Amino acid sequence: MISWFAHAGRDLPWRHEGVSAWAILVSEVMLQQTPVVRVLPRWQEWMELWPTPADLADAPAAEVLRRWDRLGYPRRALRLQECARAIVREHGGEVPRGEEALRALPGIGEYTAAAVTAFAHHGRAVVVDTNIRRVLARSRTGHALPDRSYSAAERGLAARSLPTERLRSVAWNQAVMELGALVCTARSPRCADCPLAAGGCAWFAAGRPAPVEDTRRRQAFEGTDRQMRGQIMALLRRGGSVSDEQLLDLDREDVPRVHRCSASLVADGLAVREGGSLRLP
Repeated sequence: MISWFAHAGRDLPWRHEGVSAWAILVSEVMLQQTPVVRVLPRWQEWMELWPTPADLADAPAAEVLRRWDRLGYPRRALRLQECARAIVREHGGEVPRGEEALRALPGIGEYTAAAVTAFAHHGRAVVVDTNIRRVLARSRTGHALPDRSYSAAERGLAARSLPTERLRSVAWNQAVMELGALVCTARSPRCADCPLAAGGCAWFAAGRPAPVEDTRRRQAFEGTDRQMRGQIMALLRRGGSVSDEQLLDLDREDVPRVHRCSASLVADGLAVREGGSLRLP
C-alpha cells in the first residue's frame, strides 16, 4: 500500500513538504463530504487570504462566508473561524498537538483531530474517513460496503490495521485513504489497478459479492430545506443582502418553507435579520 501510494498518490498542495499545520487543518475541514476538485481552488484562495489562524480570526464573517462559496454546509466556515480564534486565544496562534487538544477546538471532531495529528504533526493516529472505511470493509471483512453508521467494531478494526511504527502509520493512513478515493471507489472499483487484489482483499477473493440491499428510504435533495437554505445563501453571497420579496420569489407556493429556512439561517449565525431583509453577518 505504501509503495503504491509513493507513485500513484495525487500531488495535492496540502501534502507538500513544509505546509503548515493550519493549512492542513483547513484542507481537512473543507474536504469533509466535498470532492477535491471543488476544494482545491477554495483552499488556495483561503491560504492566500488567511495563511495563519490570526488572519482568519480577524476576517469579517461576511467575507468568510462569501469565500466559502459553494463548498456546502456553510456553518463549517463560521466554525473554522471560531477554531482560528480559539487557536489564537488559547495556543498563541499555533495549531496544538495531540488529539485531545485538537478535539477541544470548535468544530474539530474525531476524524479531523486524527487527520491533523497524522498529516500535520506526523503522529500515530487512527484516521478513518469514508474511503478508509470502504477499503477496510472490502479488504478485511469481505463486505462490498461498510455499514451506514461507524461502529465500535470498525474503529477497532482500523486501530488493529494501523502499523505500530509512527512514520509507517502516517504513510499507511495516506495510502489507504488515497486508494479508496482513486481505485477502491464505491460505485466503480478498479480492482485491476489495486495493489491488494493479488492477495490482500477478502472481497476480491470472494468474487466481489454485491452489497446487502439497503431498504431505508433516502430523502431527495430537490424540495428540501437544505436546498432552500443553499439558495438563500447563494443570494446572500452574491449581493450581501436580500429582500423578503426576493426570498419569496424562491418558492411562492410554499411561503412557510421560505420563512422557516430564513429563520434557521439566522439561528445558525449565517444571516442577520434587518427590517425587511436578510444580510450576511
